[in-house]
Amino acid sequence: MIPALWISKTGLDAQQTNISVTSNNLANASTVGYKKSRAIFEDLLYQKVNQPGGRSTADAYLPEGLMLGAGSRVVATQKSFTQGDVENTDNSFDLMIQGRGFFEIEMPDGTTAYTRNGQFTKNEEGTIVTAQGYPLLPQMQVPENAVGITVSQDGQVSIQLPDDPQGQDLGQITVTDFINPSGLEPIGDNLYIETAASGAPQQGIGGEDGMGTIRQGMLESSNVQVTEELVNLITAQRVYEMNSKVLTTVDEMMGSLISST
Repeated sequence: MIPALWISKTGLDAQQTNISVTSNNLANASTVGYKKSRAIFEDLLYQKVNQPGGRSTADAYLPEGLMLGAGSRVVATQKSFTQGDVENTDNSFDLMIQGRGFFEIEMPDGTTAYTRNGQFTKNEEGTIVTAQGYPLLPQMQVPENAVGITVSQDGQVSIQLPDDPQGQDLGQITVTDFINPSGLEPIGDNLYIETAASGAPQQGIGGEDGMGTIRQGMLESSNVQVTEELVNLITAQRVYEMNSKVLTTVDEMMGSLISST
């Protein structure tokens, strides 16, 4: 009976983590560019009482063994990079990537981070930055007298000036992709950083070599499906309750055993 207590405890711990992952998804249901996570479970080591295929007699083998599990745990959280819904904003500095890829962002320490959130704006110098003030790479400065900015689907940026109706090229926004986007490390602020699991960043032009295209005046909503997450939350709650019931049952069995001695 004692092993059952510890097995139930691992189930409770695993479901607490599962509920934390689900609650974080629900908390970010309105976060632009957010990608939902899911908990990945695995069973723990088994106690081998009888080995499958072991000899039962001199001429016979056990068709099945006797293996006692030790519970479960959450071994990983996996990001889903499915496309979120499109939100039209008509803001010329709002960008989204339709398809694969990330925007490159320069961090204060000079390193590069990556995001799907295209809510950009200008700082006091006219540099295109995120809401936290981190510059979009490659850096571009919009002149003070610019009367309009246009971003093509391949990332070419041009501005309109009062004395130049033809417009002026400002630069090229590149799209960066990874072999395994799920291996990126989320660091908050809608940002990810490269890891050994994600693979090296691969820069490209929007719409070429499988890269997503850039859409101006649009944002990508969170890919969280609220009803799906609520179902997951109910399921996790029920599994948690069942593990709690096991603890109560084992405690009652031990109590009966003690009272009968």
